[in-house]
Amino acid sequence: MTTVTIGGVTVGLGILIWQLIEWWPGFPAIKKDPLGQLAALLPFLVAWAYGVLAILTVGGLIGWTADSWLWINNWLGDTAIVWGVGGQAGQSAGAVTFVPLSQTGGALVLLMTIGIIGAARRPRWGSDIKKGAWCGICLGTSAGIAGFAAVPLAIAANWAGAHVYGAIAAIA
Repeated sequence: MTTVTIGGVTVGLGILIWQLIEWWPGFPAIKKDPLGQLAALLPFLVAWAYGVLAILTVGGLIGWTADSWLWINNWLGDTAIVWGVGGQAGQSAGAVTFVPLSQTGGALVLLMTIGIIGAARRPRWGSDIKKGAWCGICLGTSAGIAGFAAVPLAIAANWAGAHVYGAIAAIA
């Protein structure tokens, strides 16, 4: 697993800021329909959760792809920090200890991958889905709030996977 650097976290936070600016409907719209306006963030948030779970996978094609994507974003962010503001590259952002996905939790992530790929092809949500997964991969193992969200997400994926596959085994 690639450790996230300050550059990778910067890329993830930049994506989050971009998404929030694109989404912001203004105070009058939020006052009029707060749940409807917040629901517009749902595709991004679901994809963000998927990105966090994808970076927590330790092997296979999904884990390798997420790990490689994080490595590329670490490099891009570190380069931007060095050339943009004269900072230093490669500083670890203090990764959190993550909860490994169980076999059924990993199977659930595989099913989520199929859903995310299908949803990303939809013109209405495609951009939000791609940015959400990208942001989740960049922030999923950081030591901030986003990184701490990885632990309950992994526990929830393991629990849901066990119950889904347990129910299927009970039926069969």
